[in-house]
Amino acid sequence: MSNKQARPVQAERTPLKARRVSFAWEDTPLHWVPGDPFTTHTINVLHLLLPAGERWFVHVYRQALPLIRDDRLREDVIGFIGQEATHSQAHDEVLPHLREQGLDPTPYTAQVDWFFEKLLGDRTLPPGRARRWWLLERIALIAAIEHYTAFLGDWVLNAAELDRRGADPTMLDLLRWHGAEEVEHRSVAFDLFVHVDGDYRRRVRTWALAFAALMFLWQRGARFFMAHDPTLVDGKASFRAFHRSGRRGTLPAMGALLKSIPRYLSRAYHPSQEGSTAQAVAYLASSPAALAAEKAERDA
Repeated sequence: MSNKQARPVQAERTPLKARRVSFAWEDTPLHWVPGDPFTTHTINVLHLLLPAGERWFVHVYRQALPLIRDDRLREDVIGFIGQEATHSQAHDEVLPHLREQGLDPTPYTAQVDWFFEKLLGDRTLPPGRARRWWLLERIALIAAIEHYTAFLGDWVLNAAELDRRGADPTMLDLLRWHGAEEVEHRSVAFDLFVHVDGDYRRRVRTWALAFAALMFLWQRGARFFMAHDPTLVDGKASFRAFHRSGRRGTLPAMGALLKSIPRYLSRAYHPSQEGSTAQAVAYLASSPAALAAEKAERDA
C-alpha cells in the first residue's frame, strides 16, 4: 500500500548547498538563555544528538544513492548530504565549550553513538531482500525524523521570545542557520522515501519508532544536563517544565508538537506544507555565520 496521494502543495525548491560555517564560543555563557538553565539545556540536547544522528543520515543516504532514478532528486539528496555533514560538525564543535564550562557530555554522547552506530547501523545481512528491507526502514526513519527537524527549524526561526530574553546571539545564529537549512531541505527525506518505497504502513511504523526514540533521548539528555550542571543544586528536568517553557515561547509548545503528528500521518501529507522556504532563504541571506562562510568561499 504505497502513499501515492502525497503531493507538494507549493512549488518551493531551492538548490541545496553546504555552507561551511564556523562559530566562536568563548563569549557564550553556560546559560545562554539568561536565568533559564532549563531552556538552555533542553535546546543544548541538540548538540548531543545531532552529530551522531546526522552522520548516520549521511551514511544511510550514500547507500541509497544507487536506488535513485530521478536526476533532480539525486541532486537534492547530494545537497542534503552536504548540509547534514556540516550540521554534524557545527554542533560537534560546541562540545569542547561545554566541557570547559564543567559539563562533560561524554557519558550521554556514548549512548547516542551506540544508538545510531550499533542499533541503527549496518547489519550483516545477505544481499537481496533482507538488506534492501533494512535500508528502506532506515530511509523511512530519516523521513520521520526530518519531519521533526523541520518542525524545530520553523519554530526557532520564529522564536522571538528567545530574542526578548537576551539569548546569546552566536548560539541563536547556529540554531537558526541550522533550522533554516532544515526548512530549506525539508522535502528531500520524504521525497526519497516515496521514490524508493512510499509504503504507508512503513511510514506509520517508522514514525512511531522515531517519535518514541526522540522523546526518550531528548528527555534523557535534558535530565543529564540539569543533573550535571555545576552551577545548579539538585537540577531537574520535567515535562511540566517543558510545558511551561512552551507556553512562554522559549521552547516549542506542546500543543503544536502534538498537532504535527496527524499532519505527518495524513495520506495527503507532504513536507512542503510545513514552514516557509522564503523565510528560510531570507535568514540564510542574513545569518552572520552563513555570510562569513560565503565571503571565505569567495576569497579562497
